[in-house]
Amino acid sequence: MSLLIYAESADGKFKKVAFELASYAKKVAESLGTTVTAVTVNAGNVSDLSKYGVDKVLKVTNDKLANFNAKAYADVVKQAAQKEGAKVILLSSTTDSLYMAPLVAVGLEAGFASNVVGLPVSTTPFQVKRNAFSNKAFNITEISTDVKVLSLAKNSYGLVESTAAAAEEDFAPSLNDADFNVKVASVEKTTGKVTIADADIVVSGGRGLKGPENWGMLEELASVLGAATACSKPVSDLGWRPHSEHVGQTGKPVATNLYIAIGISGAIQHIAGINSSKVKVVINSDPEAPFFKVADYGIVGDAFEIVPKLTQKLKEFKAQNA
Repeated sequence: MSLLIYAESADGKFKKVAFELASYAKKVAESLGTTVTAVTVNAGNVSDLSKYGVDKVLKVTNDKLANFNAKAYADVVKQAAQKEGAKVILLSSTTDSLYMAPLVAVGLEAGFASNVVGLPVSTTPFQVKRNAFSNKAFNITEISTDVKVLSLAKNSYGLVESTAAAAEEDFAPSLNDADFNVKVASVEKTTGKVTIADADIVVSGGRGLKGPENWGMLEELASVLGAATACSKPVSDLGWRPHSEHVGQTGKPVATNLYIAIGISGAIQHIAGINSSKVKVVINSDPEAPFFKVADYGIVGDAFEIVPKLTQKLKEFKAQNA
């Protein structure tokens, strides 16, 4: 018996969440007295997974899987789990993995727990701690099925190096042609900057910035911090920023180490989607903005004065510590 993870990659390179998942899996495997196997799809150099405790890698290479397909990818993971006799299957909480996780669970007749935020509370019975009520509370979920599927909440465990000598094995699962009836017309990818999915820091703007022409100062701050840029729903609805940057409960949920909200009042749906971020900084001219109630640090003032000064101070700090 082994523990199986699906290590996500894009353009042949592993996403940060793959290494976080491997780190988490290694610790869970130790408590279960088993090993960690990773299944990859069209990944390049898979040796990096061994740095985080993966003992074996099943490498799937197939042009049909060039674009993500929930049914096909779920079937790949299911067949890998069956091949390895895995009783615990771990997935990330990215959009792709959340699409496929229920399909994996159904295919394996497994219990499924999403938003897992810590190591198992107990292995007999098998219990895990999960986020609940839009990250406002936790619950303890018991999974009684023989096979268990878990999705790890982003940024809830971190990266822990634990070098192993990972064996590599080519794996060719059978693919069902019916899974490819839906054709992908096009794929839009963000290039040249940090993506929200991989970011440790996110700088987000709202209607308080008054227009798309003022986004340059946010992008400059993000560049200095090595951060991703994001926005509130009204901003993407107005067409000021692409919908791919919309974060919140109705957009992309984020759980970063640092979330900076500039000119965002803090609608409940937005806060629910970013509430798992460890440190939240709010800059707003309205002292009554709801966002201040959940902020770790708040600055009341004009963003057009504060952000350039903040950026300049950060530049000076980096120069002094270069």
